[in-house]
Parts: sequence; structure tokens; C-alpha cells
Amino acid sequence: MSNPEIVHLGDIQPRANVLKVWEKYRHSSSLVHGFAECLAEFIGVFLYVYAGVGSQLLFILGPILQEEGLSSVFQIGCAYAAGIVFAVMIALPVSGGQLSPGITIAFVFTKGFPPLKAVRYIVAQILGAYIACLLIYVQYRDLIVLAEGVLSATPAGLDAALFTPQGPAGAFGLYVTPGTNLGRVFLNEFICDLMITLVIFSCLDPTNMLVPPFAIPLVIGLAYAVAVWGYSVPGLAANTARDLGGRLAAMTIWGMKAGGGKYAAIAALTNIVATFISCFLYELFFADYARVVSKAHLELIQAHQNHARTPNRVNSESMSDESDKGQISELERA
Repeated sequence: MSNPEIVHLGDIQPRANVLKVWEKYRHSSSLVHGFAECLAEFIGVFLYVYAGVGSQLLFILGPILQEEGLSSVFQIGCAYAAGIVFAVMIALPVSGGQLSPGITIAFVFTKGFPPLKAVRYIVAQILGAYIACLLIYVQYRDLIVLAEGVLSATPAGLDAALFTPQGPAGAFGLYVTPGTNLGRVFLNEFICDLMITLVIFSCLDPTNMLVPPFAIPLVIGLAYAVAVWGYSVPGLAANTARDLGGRLAAMTIWGMKAGGGKYAAIAALTNIVATFISCFLYELFFADYARVVSKAHLELIQAHQNHARTPNRVNSESMSDESDKGQISELERA
């Protein structure tokens, strides 16, 4: 070890020679490293959606099949919160754990995040939600078909309920009850998204002494849970990737009828607008670059920097791109 104060995992935990060769290649190849980052975003959103949509589907199928106690709004909120915790824990060390197109786009304009890299992240995020929803459909297909049979036997017919919050498709693509005022739905979505993203940006502030790095996934997960518990019934997407991925999955399964109409635009785009506003509000009125960085956050920043100094590193410039360095320098100047 060149520096006794810096201990890399390879210093204390031997790795098979084959994996050592792979790691050197991974560090030297921008293509492989970029794929790993996109895979982390894909897996993160997959876990978040897989956890939440499963509970949503149970909540919908229960009344149709006359099965009590399968799920509840409280369970759905807890499931999404747990999914967020898992997603951030897995993705943050590799890709930064953005997990939302709104966050990624905001970082392009405020943190110097590379636009082409942002496009790759967004595609990976939407694809993660899409695959998660398709897998959930396959796992629950027998019960979904049974529920569709029950709805078909009602006087209103299957189509009257299928693409509503009470229909099986409503667990994948998000819908509102026919006749709902879309202006109030937009307001509900906007305020919830603003609240969630303000919490996120506060957690990412390295001068916030009340939220150490280990608590970031828990606090963000709790913010999502609160939004689900209190405001999911009027209509809530809270993440463009979850909405678009789920809606594309619903359209893959049930066809273009699952598009969602005018509400689809509200669910997909409001989060991006709210995230922009939240980001600028935080930078203008809450962020203070004269504050002192907390020790816990400083340790995280230094660990990120020292990762680039590992002896196994072939090309130190390929792994930390200019955007990563810019974000680190911003944290150091805070």
C-alpha cells in the first residue's frame, strides 16, 4: 500500500486472477465503465418499480377477486420506500444513483453532467421500469386473467374498468378515474414531486449535518412513502421512468388503448418540471457554499477521490469523467 491511510478492498481481500484482469480492463475501457453505470441505473429503477408495482397490483386484484388483506396504501408506500433504499444502495457507488430522468436532466443544467451520458442514463432508467413491469405481469398473469374475467362479467364490461386505477392495467400504466379534474391532478403531482425532490437535494448537500451519507437512502425512501400514503389516490407518478416504463409495458400487453390519454403527459412531464424548479430553489435559497462540509460527507468525497488512485487502475482518466471531477470540486468548495 502506497499510503497507509488509504486501504483499498484489493489490499485486504484477494481476488481471482481472472477477475483482476477483468477489473483492469473495466477501469481502462470507457465503454465497459459506461455500460456498468447504465446497468446500475437500470437495476436501481428495476428494484424500485419491482418492489412498488407488486404491492400496487395486489391492492387492485384483492377487491376484484374478493380477497381481503392482500395489500393496502400503507403497504404500497412501504414497498416503494424499501425499493428506493435498495436502489440507491446499489446504484449510488457505481452511477451516482440518479434513478430518475428529472434528476438526470437537472444535473445536466446545474452540475455539468454530460448530455449524451444523460441520454444513456434515461434510456436505462425507463428500460429498468419497463422490464420490471413485464416480469411482474408474467408472475401474476394467471390472477390478472382471472380478474379480467370477473370484470368482463360486469354490466359495464372489461374496458370500462381495465384502464382505470381500479383495473389490473392501472398497476402498470398509471391512470385517473374518468371525469377527474386534470388541473387538480397536475397540482397534486407537482406539489408531491416538489416535496420529494427538495428532500433529495437536501440529502445530497454535503453541508447538511442532519443527513449523513448512510441515511440518504432511508430519508429519500421515506419522502416517497409519505407521498404515496397521503396523495397517491388523486394521481401520483413521482418518477418519469416509472411512469413511461410502466405505460410502455401496459401498451405492450394491452395495446394502444393503454396509452392513458391526456393524463399520460401530466404523469410523464410534471416530475421533470418540478425537479427543475426544486433544484433552482435549493441552489438559490437553501444551498450555502460558505458552510462547512460535514466529516461524514468529506470522508465519502475523499473515498471517491482515492478510488481513482487504486494500484489496479490502468488509466485514471477513463473512470472519473469531467462531470464527476466537477461534482467533487463543488463539494470541496462548499
